[in-house]
Formats: sequence, C-alpha cells, structure tokens
Amino acid sequence: MHARTAWQALAHHPLAFLATRWPWRALAYLLSGVGVGALTLVVLVGGLLTGLVLLPVGAGAAVLLAVVLGGGVVARVERCRLRLVDLDPAVTDRRAPDAPGVRAWLRTRLRDRLTWRELGFTAVSMTALWWMDLLVLAFALALPVLCVTAPLDDPGAWPWVVIGLALLPAAPYTVTGWAGARAALTRLVLAPRDAELTEVRASRARLVGAFDAERRRIERDLHDGAQQRLVSVNVMLGLARLDAGPDSPLGRRLDLLQGELTTAVGELRELSRGVHPRALTDQGLAAALTNLTARSPLPVTVDVALPGPLPAPVASTAYFVVAEALANATKHSGAGRAEVQARLRTDTLVLTVRDDGSGGADPAGRGLTGLADRVAAADGILRLSSPSGGPTLLHVEMPCH
Repeated sequence: MHARTAWQALAHHPLAFLATRWPWRALAYLLSGVGVGALTLVVLVGGLLTGLVLLPVGAGAAVLLAVVLGGGVVARVERCRLRLVDLDPAVTDRRAPDAPGVRAWLRTRLRDRLTWRELGFTAVSMTALWWMDLLVLAFALALPVLCVTAPLDDPGAWPWVVIGLALLPAAPYTVTGWAGARAALTRLVLAPRDAELTEVRASRARLVGAFDAERRRIERDLHDGAQQRLVSVNVMLGLARLDAGPDSPLGRRLDLLQGELTTAVGELRELSRGVHPRALTDQGLAAALTNLTARSPLPVTVDVALPGPLPAPVASTAYFVVAEALANATKHSGAGRAEVQARLRTDTLVLTVRDDGSGGADPAGRGLTGLADRVAAADGILRLSSPSGGPTLLHVEMPCH
C-alpha cells in the first residue's frame, strides 16, 4: 500500500523507509517548524505588546484584532507545511460571510470557532511546539555529531564516538516519529473532518433510506400485483374445478394445478415478507418481530418494550438483524431456543439476540459482515460473543435521533 503519511511509511516498511524521501521530508517539516515558530513568536508577541501599549489611544484595538486574525495566517502556513508529511489535503470547515463587505467578513471570522481554534494552535505552536521541534532535532542530530567529533579536542573521549555512531541510525526514526505526531496534532486542530464526516454520514443515510424504499416498493408490487393476480387465477381454477367431474382426468389435473398454485402463492407471500414485512410499516417493530419469531422453527422468547415508534431505518435494520440471527441459529448452531430483547435507553435502541447453540459464529462470515455494514450505516455498533460451545449473543446499539 502506498504510504500517505510519514507515520504510515515508518510503520509499514521500517527498513525500506530509510531509502525513501520520508525521513528528509520529516526533517524539512521540523526545520521549517522551528523557523515558522520563532518568527511567529517574534511577530505576534511584538504585535500583542504594541497593541496593549497603543490601546489607550485607540489604535491598539486594530493591532490586537490583527493579532487575533494572524492566527489564520499561521494556520494557513501550517496546512501548507503539513503536505510534507501528510499527502492528504487539509480541508477546513470555515464559514462563509453572510453578507458582502469588510464588516460582515470580520463579524463572521470572529464568530467562527475555527478562528479561535487557529489562534489557540498558534499560541501553542509559538510557545511549545517549535521548541520541541528544536529539542528533537538537537537530540537526534546535534548530539550524535557532537559525540562523534568529541575526540578532536580530547583523544581520551573516544568512547563518545561509539555512543554517537550508535545514536545516528535512530535519528531518522526519531525525527519522523515526532514529525508524524506533530502533523497528527496539526490535522486534528486545523483540518477537522467534521464537515466531511457529516456529509459521508448523510450520504450513507440516503443510501440506506433509498435501499429501504426500494424494498418497500418491491414488497408492495409483489403483494398488490403478482400475488393478487395469482390469487385470482387460483379462484378461477376453483370455479373451473366445480364444472369438471369429481373423478374426471381434467378434475384431477385441476386439483394438482390448484395445489401447486396455492404453494406458489404461499412462497411468494413469504418472499414479500422477507423483502420488507408489512407489519413493520403498519404496526411497528414489536409486532413485526412477533410475526417473525412466530414463523421461526426455534422457540423464541420475545421481550420488546419500546415507548413509541422508531425511525424507519432503525426499525428496518433491527428487524433484519433479528431475522439473520435467527436464521443462523436455526441453520448452523443447533440451538434449542432463542431470546430477543429490545429496549430504548435514552435515545439509543439496544437489541440483543441470544441462542443456546454450539457457538463458534464467524464474525467475518458474509451474513454477519453484511449485518455489521448495515448497522454501521445506521451509525450503530454490532458486537458478537460466540465462544465454542455457546451460547451466542448478538448485541446491537443504534441511535434513534
């Protein structure tokens, strides 16, 4: 896998890492950090002192405002430097001005949390981070060089040469490790992923909603279209059977045909329930789970206590989690009975499915992986406990906000 950050390059290929450009990029990141931090300290502290001195005469407010907004300039430089050790773009969630003009721009900037986050990071950078960059560079590079060159002034100091030579191979790892940590902090503060995560979460929810809507449409088409047509054909066959003789060959063939058609209608009805149970839409999760467990070959105890209807995606996901868990228990575990429990705790649905089977369920199996993906799409968490010998417990938590 192609490394996108210095940390990834260091972790994935510790030896081959030395022959790449990442150690040099990390070195450049720390050296530039020392320069930027020292310059920021001089400029902003100077501006702060000047603003405080000029505050009584009125001009100091403008200088102090420039110091506050200067954090944005420093943050922009930090985001550019971040590309040295982190190739992913640094995306921000800065608010756009709500009106044209300098006053609206200033008002928006001062109300934007990112402005104050940038100022806070600037304060930490100029008072601590660049000093730490300098200390890491001194320990990783300057100290080994001083040790190696010590015998030039004192021939009896040759053991320091050994120490220096031992420290030098660790220098690329020390420099890169600290550069990766500093870059991670920078990205966390200056390039938050809140907006990206919100959009990903929203698009994922739209996909789940569209999928559920399509399931409901298919179920409705099966129930109101093909199923009703087959029922009508079955009725017509029954009328035709009345016209045929009771023991005639035609009557026997009509009996056989009507039996097959009845079986087909039953299978189609089961199929439509599997696509999307009508009880889930009409009566809610509790009724749908009761209907589901009533058709299960296993004896199932259902304990569902919910104060009201759940959001459609959550209810649908919970239903299919129980359906898949009971199907697995019936087919693979040799269980004798199962239990289903659902509770709403604050705004989170807590769902558990337990069976007394032989256990050993594989979390990487296609069924459980699909369930985990579906629960994750609803911002939920799925946990599985299935030791060899049983029992198996499936625990799901999904927010209902």
